[in-house]
Amino acid sequence: MPDRAKSLARRLREDLRRGGSSERAEGIQWFFKEEIRSHGWRTAALRRFARQTSREILKAEGMETLLRVADQLFAGEVLEEQVFAVLLLENSVGKFGEPEFKMFDGWLDRVSSWADHDGVVHYLVGPMIVAEPKRARHSLRWARSQNRWRRRAAAVSLIHSARQRMLFPQIVRVSEALLADDDDMVQKGLGWLLREAAKADRKTTVPYLLRIRSRAPRLVLRTACETLPAGIRGRVLLRAKRNPSTS
Repeated sequence: MPDRAKSLARRLREDLRRGGSSERAEGIQWFFKEEIRSHGWRTAALRRFARQTSREILKAEGMETLLRVADQLFAGEVLEEQVFAVLLLENSVGKFGEPEFKMFDGWLDRVSSWADHDGVVHYLVGPMIVAEPKRARHSLRWARSQNRWRRRAAAVSLIHSARQRMLFPQIVRVSEALLADDDDMVQKGLGWLLREAAKADRKTTVPYLLRIRSRAPRLVLRTACETLPAGIRGRVLLRAKRNPSTS
């Protein structure tokens, strides 16, 4: 099976290379601070190709081969290869357990941009934490990491839980661990988490935002308040100017 997975991954890499657009690839770099290698695929087309490929591999080879193919592709250096790996597995996430969670944890060390990061964390890891809340302990561990992408994962991994009004104490613990982080990718991830928490449960989240407004980076607070009514947003942001952290 490992050899078969490698063969399929090589074929898919070539398909991804041929199916892209060099003109669009040049424009994609605009969305990233990091240098990105891209074949220039549109997301909708990439998702369609991934879903078709996933069905074919599952039917002919089974889940183990599909996971191995995805693992091979996520080790690639081209954006579409890593995103494609996530899309191959997206519709099967409800069938995964601890071995797959461990594999996705390992993928965090291969992340090179917010796009491949948010693919694996938001679309694979996040739903797995909702399915088994005990896995949220990993989020606090990631929050203490030296790796910026693991720290971002600490926040982004809990977004699905926030939308389900789950694990608010864990959301607070992760937030407290990240509030002093000066990395903008981490701040944006934390702001995203708190925004989703506020949308799902304003009554619980807004008091927390008011408690942290004098020490949270303005980028975090501004993102967290995006969907709140103007009056509440103004109260939360009122004292944020005292915090020297800016976007």
